[in-house]
Amino acid sequence: MKELTKAEEQIMHILWKMERGFVNDILEKLPVPKPAYNTVSTIVRILQRKGFVGHKAYGKTHEYYPLISKKEYTKKYFKGFLKNYFENSYQVLTSFFTRENNLSIEEMEDLRSLLDEQIKAQKKK
Repeated sequence: MKELTKAEEQIMHILWKMERGFVNDILEKLPVPKPAYNTVSTIVRILQRKGFVGHKAYGKTHEYYPLISKKEYTKKYFKGFLKNYFENSYQVLTSFFTRENNLSIEEMEDLRSLLDEQIKAQKKK
């Protein structure tokens, strides 16, 4: 699965929320300043070529829908992100976020609780 550009990702987020729509529907959901219709249409066609979007034709008009779920893309993207920036280590990732984001004691305790729950669940398996 290929990584999306920022513009492609923005369009995909809209399609994931809408589930299906026409270029005008997508354009309506984009923030101001809105790109040209042709720009959005071109990005959607690129997403189609990349295998992220499918369409149903109604004459010359096309209704677009995601072929890849947001969860599926997020999972794949995050694996690459973890590998490229954090040595493929969740420990390095966690260490970075706890240090760089100045997490409060409460936030760190919440994280620990989540980890404790996952540990218990995996031990039961």
